[in-house]
Amino acid sequence: MLTLWRNEKSREIIIQVIVFLILGSSIAWLAGNVAGNFERLGKDLSYEFLGIPAGYDINQYLIPYNNRDTHLRAAIVGLLNTGLVAICGIIVATIFGLFLGVLRLSKNWLASKIAYWYVEFTRNVPILLHILLWHGIIINTLPHPKKAVDIGEMAFLTNRGFYIPKPIAEPGIELMYLFFVISIIFAILFNKYAKKIQENTGKQLPVFWINLIVITISPILAFYLSGMPISLSIPALKGFNFRGGLQLSPELIALTFALAIYTAAFIAEIVRAGILAIDKGQREAAESIGLKQNKVMSLIILPQARRVIIPPLTSQYLNLTKNSSLAIAIGYMDLVATLGGISLNQTGREMETMVLVLLIYLSVSLSISAFMNWYNHRVKLVDR
Repeated sequence: MLTLWRNEKSREIIIQVIVFLILGSSIAWLAGNVAGNFERLGKDLSYEFLGIPAGYDINQYLIPYNNRDTHLRAAIVGLLNTGLVAICGIIVATIFGLFLGVLRLSKNWLASKIAYWYVEFTRNVPILLHILLWHGIIINTLPHPKKAVDIGEMAFLTNRGFYIPKPIAEPGIELMYLFFVISIIFAILFNKYAKKIQENTGKQLPVFWINLIVITISPILAFYLSGMPISLSIPALKGFNFRGGLQLSPELIALTFALAIYTAAFIAEIVRAGILAIDKGQREAAESIGLKQNKVMSLIILPQARRVIIPPLTSQYLNLTKNSSLAIAIGYMDLVATLGGISLNQTGREMETMVLVLLIYLSVSLSISAFMNWYNHRVKLVDR
């Protein structure tokens, strides 16, 4: 035994086995303790409640829902609402954070200081206060529906939400989907072709503009070829509120905006650190061959800075997604408010609902992390 312990490889295996046994024993003890407590309380672990009608309304949903639907469907609606906030928040935070990070390094003193004080103020105020502040601003400063802000007689901004036209698919919409998929495939192939041309000849093709035109024009062309298979439901004031169209609730707007501007402050510092990590000789070399500042940043600095930016950026995306659970503070019906809130209170299944919420958030976070790790591997610098 002493000989095995002195061997480095054997010692590592022994330590891992011991740690595994301790961890397994701890989990078994906790599971047994929970089972014993449930037995004494006369309760059992069961997920049958997921098939029972939920009996409560949800003010924002991406799929059809009413209070006669099951707790499972209510949980799915809550999960989709969480995903909506997370995706929109990540997109806005990334764009705004990138802009702020570059602005922090601007040679313009005023612009740099404005970005600096924005970052310092935003990241040092708790996220919950940001959410409550923006929700309060929307509710208390925007007009009621009868005095709504009219945007082109098609969209209306009120303290009850933002009402916009809702597209309704008609027969023939399949051709638009087909053209859109074809345009995406074209964009991917053209991007690879342009990259190969640049590597071989140094010639840079206008990839962004060509892809943008193709992706935009193709669905429009299919729209007219298939007889305009999309109609619009325009919101209209009926009584004390708007009917028709698509409503973006004040809670959705406030939560998305608050999470985005809060996370953008951290992303700005990550971007700034990534840019500063690049040797200034890179910038000087690019400027010496006549590249403009925007080309230097987009072609030289940022591509190299990505390897520094992406790992901490992943953490911010995860933080934004998990911080969305604070939606319950302003009444936005996300996963925590539905499955972990009302469903829990109605069914008394606190253990089952919390386990489900935990597993769902864990799965979502691991998915985001896996995607960002894949992207980080894809864009890493390759030694030649």
